[in-house]
Amino acid sequence: MELRKPDWLKIKLPGGSSFQTVKSVLSQHHLHTVCDEAHCPNKEECWSHKTATFMILGDVCTRNCRFCNVDPSSTFAPKGATVDRPSPTPMLEVDLQEPKNLAKAVSLLDLKYTVLTCVTRDDLDDGGAGHWAACINAVRAKNPDCKIEVLISDMQGDEDDLQTILDAKPDVVAHNLETVERLYSTARPQADYQRSLDVLKYISNAGFITKTGVMVGLGETPAEMEEMMRDAVAHGADVLTIGQYLQPTREHLDVEEYLHPDKFKEYKDKALEIGIAHVESGPLVRSSYHAKESYEKLRADLGSART
Repeated sequence: MELRKPDWLKIKLPGGSSFQTVKSVLSQHHLHTVCDEAHCPNKEECWSHKTATFMILGDVCTRNCRFCNVDPSSTFAPKGATVDRPSPTPMLEVDLQEPKNLAKAVSLLDLKYTVLTCVTRDDLDDGGAGHWAACINAVRAKNPDCKIEVLISDMQGDEDDLQTILDAKPDVVAHNLETVERLYSTARPQADYQRSLDVLKYISNAGFITKTGVMVGLGETPAEMEEMMRDAVAHGADVLTIGQYLQPTREHLDVEEYLHPDKFKEYKDKALEIGIAHVESGPLVRSSYHAKESYEKLRADLGSART
């Protein structure tokens, strides 16, 4: 039986002049956003404030996570099935004009804080790391006062590729755990929980503000959530985002539960108690929600040593 969405998940339709400005700039410069591709519920709010999470390396992903609305390069397996990781086949060529177009869009929108994310490109020898670095460098060269947060894939755990991204010196580096360990085989069949934790540890050990995010409502238990939080802290996560999973289509994983806002507060309090420095937790929270505000608060809390 399909669950009925509660009132606290109702959102406004997009509109307004600032919203239209962002939409126009993205279209003119052939840029993608995760706001569109993932049907983010906060798009109206963020675009109205001239912020957007840019998605680089195309709009087709080499993985087929069962929660994500970004187009996969292969079809989903039946619900509940465990999927072995296939050998990726080459997809679209990387757009070499994307770094320049991205930098110009950030300038036109006069952004002081920008978030970059990507599709996973297992078909590329370096997982797209070189393109990542080119985008970060281009944005910074044209917008020296703009802080840059990156939300990266696991790069298949390749430390050389991770280091290529880190060498470009983003201000915040995020990699999402997405869910608790038990649910990886159904929600993230081509990913690995421990590998994602190791990526967080590598980022943290390199001295970067380290961020991760998870969804709830997939059938996880409070005990599993606490275990995930402890794992995140042990692997260096400074920031944690917790949001409600919303089923993009009937082909995606079902929503097992819509958590009440009070439960999100409980999870926030628990994460802070365990040792996460900053937590954004709420039904409509997504990875880049209030990213600028989170960074500024964390910078004040941690001091200048890690910023």
